[in-house]
Amino acid sequence: MVEALLYERLEKNAVRCNLCSHRCTIKEGRRGRCSVRENQGGTLISLVYGRLVAAASDPVEKKPIWHLAPGSLSFSVASVGCNFSCSFCQNADISQLAPDENDPTGITATPESVVDQALAAGARSIAFTYTEPTVAFEFVLDTARLAREKGLFTILVTNGYLTFEAIDLLAPYLTCANVDLKAFTHDFYKRYCRASLEPVKDAILYLKQKGVFLEITTLLIPDLNDSMDEIDQIARFIASGTGPDTPWHLSRFYPTYRMTDRPPTPMETILMARDIGIKAGLRYVYTGNLPENTGENTFCYGCGRAVIQRSGYRLVTVDIKDNRCIFCGTYIDGIDIDGQTS
Repeated sequence: MVEALLYERLEKNAVRCNLCSHRCTIKEGRRGRCSVRENQGGTLISLVYGRLVAAASDPVEKKPIWHLAPGSLSFSVASVGCNFSCSFCQNADISQLAPDENDPTGITATPESVVDQALAAGARSIAFTYTEPTVAFEFVLDTARLAREKGLFTILVTNGYLTFEAIDLLAPYLTCANVDLKAFTHDFYKRYCRASLEPVKDAILYLKQKGVFLEITTLLIPDLNDSMDEIDQIARFIASGTGPDTPWHLSRFYPTYRMTDRPPTPMETILMARDIGIKAGLRYVYTGNLPENTGENTFCYGCGRAVIQRSGYRLVTVDIKDNRCIFCGTYIDGIDIDGQTS
């Protein structure tokens, strides 16, 4: 356990956490919304520093991150906890788990051990993922700083509820972030995530301003956030706010956790959403959880040719050299984008 960053002391030994946009006021002996930051005698403590419930090498495409060193491995780590309570959470068994000091969960790690494991695995990056990584902010920050010193890329897969203060501290050591933009209405965020939309939009724009390469993911859920109008609003926000170079991943919903009353997203909805994103000016719109579809490929926006062809998380062909399409020379946005097939 270590003292948390980004909090202020209040009267009667209460504290206010300024890590995420909930800005929880936490009384002595209590925890914040994330369940992993506890007020102990007027000092805010992180209960998950160096406690990992997941540590494994994955294809970077699995994050999903498709414009940072395609075809490479990313060493992925996670601690328990989340500041959202999404009824459709795919990792609820760990994200909604609260630390128990009498029954510690996971394995003990240090920033040094995580970086060493990543290097030993031949990974090009470290990804903070699976749960909401920012609730373990102190460990993420220390690990990201060391990773960058050792020449590794760093990835944050997040719900985007960080405050500007948190982004200011982390951005210098962060290569890329995939932000889950879950919907485009306050009602959806309030009802299904117990959060708000505007802080997510603000964080996306601020991450971009701070020079972090962004990719955006939206899970389309039937009759909740899949109207053509809402999809168009999301696409236009991304195109105008972060630029046409921002990849947008459209994922198909499957019933899970507390949301089992809805069917999987129709394939037609995903494909139509991709067309809307392209019409809004986005250069790279991807479709996920669909069998054998060309929406997994990266297309050159100059000549229209497929410059990266994918099958699941595997690269089949790569026709990019020095970040440029080999057919017409158009610059393909991203970092170390040449890729490698396997």
